[in-house]
Amino acid sequence: MNICGYYPESINEGEGLRASVFISGCRHGCPGCFSTRTWNFNYGEPFDRNWQQRIIREMADNPLLDGLTLAGGDPFFSAREAAAFVDLARESIPTLDVWLYTGYTFEQLASMPGSNEYELLKRGQVLVDGKFMQQLRDVSLLYRGSSNQRLICIPESLKHGKVVLWDRTASRSSL
Repeated sequence: MNICGYYPESINEGEGLRASVFISGCRHGCPGCFSTRTWNFNYGEPFDRNWQQRIIREMADNPLLDGLTLAGGDPFFSAREAAAFVDLARESIPTLDVWLYTGYTFEQLASMPGSNEYELLKRGQVLVDGKFMQQLRDVSLLYRGSSNQRLICIPESLKHGKVVLWDRTASRSSL
């Protein structure tokens, strides 16, 4: 798995101040994608143990950080490795809040129990799902680029067996 970008502090890829890691590789091929170079699985550099430990240390040392976001590319194309990174991070930060971006839908991922993709899904709190659709592009949307994409509360959705949308006000009241 390669990493093609990292922001130790970002407010664009999820609620609050987040460390954002961009994983190389995507096969969705969404027309109008703002980052086509990230489709290449070899773009960037290997996301080795040193990189991972550095990011985990920075997250653990930042008292203002609200969580981690995995985007890309699409981290679900490197699901096994991405899930292992989340597990490693939670060894140091047990309550780490994780947001995941993907071109897959929640329904697609939830229908694959036992798969690497499902294992990564289970490790997240919020999923931003769906392919970017240029004809539905809307820059006013919170944390997503087109109106077909959803902000999904993963634990509640898995518990109820149906999509439960993330509620910003409920999220803030639980802080």
